[in-house]
Amino acid sequence: MTTTVPRVFAFHEFAGVAEAVADHVVHAQNLALSKEPYALKNTGGSNSTPANSSSLNVPGSNGAGNAPVSRQSSSRSIGHSHSAAGSGLRGPSSSKLKKIKEKRFKIALSGGSLIQVLHEGLLKRQDVLWGKWDIYFADERLVPFESSESNFGNTKRKILDLIDTCTYGTPRVYHINESLINDPQECADDYEKELIKGFAGRDSVKLPMFDLFLLGCAPDGHIASLFPNFSENLRENLAWVVPVTNAPSGPSNRISLTIPVICHSHQVTFVVEGATKAPVVKTIMERPEKGLPSSIVNEGAAGRVAWFVDDDALTDVQVTKKKYKFLVNTDASQISPSPPVPE
Repeated sequence: MTTTVPRVFAFHEFAGVAEAVADHVVHAQNLALSKEPYALKNTGGSNSTPANSSSLNVPGSNGAGNAPVSRQSSSRSIGHSHSAAGSGLRGPSSSKLKKIKEKRFKIALSGGSLIQVLHEGLLKRQDVLWGKWDIYFADERLVPFESSESNFGNTKRKILDLIDTCTYGTPRVYHINESLINDPQECADDYEKELIKGFAGRDSVKLPMFDLFLLGCAPDGHIASLFPNFSENLRENLAWVVPVTNAPSGPSNRISLTIPVICHSHQVTFVVEGATKAPVVKTIMERPEKGLPSSIVNEGAAGRVAWFVDDDALTDVQVTKKKYKFLVNTDASQISPSPPVPE
């Protein structure tokens, strides 16, 4: 297995990782939301010019981009499209629009220490357009949401519950159906249907395409809930979501998005910290032929993969480190104190 070496950004301490990852996420958000929000019919002329959608509204302005988006009371939030009149766009009349579709930032999150990294880095920023986010989960442990093992539960407690939604809007969050946690296959099938609604709609697509897929990596080498030597799941190339039973660590029953879904994302980012991760990072970077899940992703998404790690995780690892170049303005006016972590 010959793997293209990913970009590896190294930092002396955890705070540096959190700050850089937050910048990376906001940059991905801005790229996603700068795309054209609608398509034109063939009008035979050039007088109708689309609005410049690259100018994003930051909370605190009077633009339409920071309008709060309310989640439905059910466990699902189904996307919708704005009308021409209500979108606030200056462009062609509604009769010349083929389709108006609100552009969203679609992100997949894993669990573990990644959630704390995002808590530390994102909540203190004032340029996170939460109301434009569609949040999915890379995997989930099939436990009640109140459990400390639940990825959605931890994300809710450490991030979602702490967002100032009046200012920044409410993200749409797509999680598993809690009533199905006793049936891994049914839970996986149900979550795959949610992805189909969010990414395919009436169209036929082979794979969903996330704007950003954020992953950690456990000391045993598993990412999301894809474990080494679980070859059946690692070789899956049709399903978007698979059930995982008898997992070798943690809760035994889980669901996970698959390798093809991860590799199809615009960007795939690993966030790894701590000396306990150094041995597995060494194997991933120096022995890709071992076929650990991260090595498979490094190969399958070559050119679109970045690793954010602290120095402890790179102990005795032979890899070229890069200095992270901040891409989003982070002056004092864009940063506010982080709210405390809930007990």
